[in-house]
Amino acid sequence: MDSISVEQLKLPKHVAIIMDGNGRWAQLRGKHRTFGHKAGAESVRRAVAFARKKGIQSLTLFAFSSENWKRPEEEVSVLMELFFTVLKREVKKLHKHNVKLKIIGDTEGFSAKLQQRIKEAEALTVNNTSLTLNIAANYGGRWDIAQAAQQLAKSVQEGKLNPSDINEEKLAAHLNLADQPVPDLLIRTGGEHRISNFLLWQLAYAEFYFADVLWPDFDDQAFAQAIADFSCRERRYGLTSEQVQQAILDTDVTSGE
Repeated sequence: MDSISVEQLKLPKHVAIIMDGNGRWAQLRGKHRTFGHKAGAESVRRAVAFARKKGIQSLTLFAFSSENWKRPEEEVSVLMELFFTVLKREVKKLHKHNVKLKIIGDTEGFSAKLQQRIKEAEALTVNNTSLTLNIAANYGGRWDIAQAAQQLAKSVQEGKLNPSDINEEKLAAHLNLADQPVPDLLIRTGGEHRISNFLLWQLAYAEFYFADVLWPDFDDQAFAQAIADFSCRERRYGLTSEQVQQAILDTDVTSGE
């Protein structure tokens, strides 16, 4: 029972969010879908500020999936331009508030100019400690697992690792976000009930929270509601309810001595 703390059972250390609904939000207002993506950028600012204020260690936002390249060319172009602009404009604010920025995904798929902007933004904030903000861009959960397997296969090929030594821990060490706590809570806005190839390995024991609110309308109250729902859940990690309840009681007793 030592591996489970009362903090794990109450508040999330790592929150992942699928930011869905930008396009529909714009269409409901008679606007082009790209208008919604720009409005969604403000919700990102709010979510980052909220997470930092509440002491969340990591916040991972699904900004652009590896499947999103299939969207209309104009929309993809606007998304790339918005990504570049936000990086340029927001990174100094993130640095000022001690937020570490990390881009996860296959960044080689981006233009050389955007790749350079990503490197500069990560380098500026690398030593910050108040919150780690992970932006998943050109990311897919299957890609993440495949690239980790490729790294292990290379080690085997070079004679540094035996195939029989490969286990969950070694594969997990090569995944994106390996240096951070696994996500405790996944939030998806927009009313859809699926995870869309996002953090497939890392979400194995996460709690899921699906909100009908469209991403541009996701404010502090909506975030707080998701956290409150999470805090009421019993996270068993394969244990029984009785074992979990006893862990809480034991922790309370220890802390009261």
